[in-house]
Amino acid sequence: MPHFIIVLTSIFAVAVLGLSIHRTHLLSALLCLEGMMLSIFIGMSLWSTHTCLSSPLFYPILTLTLSACEAGLGLSLMIATARTHGSDNLTTLNLLQC
Repeated sequence: MPHFIIVLTSIFAVAVLGLSIHRTHLLSALLCLEGMMLSIFIGMSLWSTHTCLSSPLFYPILTLTLSACEAGLGLSLMIATARTHGSDNLTTLNLLQC
């Protein structure tokens, strides 16, 4: 197995572990999700350069675009919850309340 696959898998695993352990603040959860998306982006970039694709930059650019949209949406949700609830603690939020 190539060295970069091991590194990318370990980066993704650390981000998943951080997401499962540090669930107190919304910002830390969003940063872990962003780390997962960046490891996927780097993996797609390396995969497209090692294979013979007709358009090698299509999949990484698509992944980066979706990651930017996810980051913008997550930050807007964090600002909205901080304004309505006073903090970004996930333990104070009641998700079943309308």
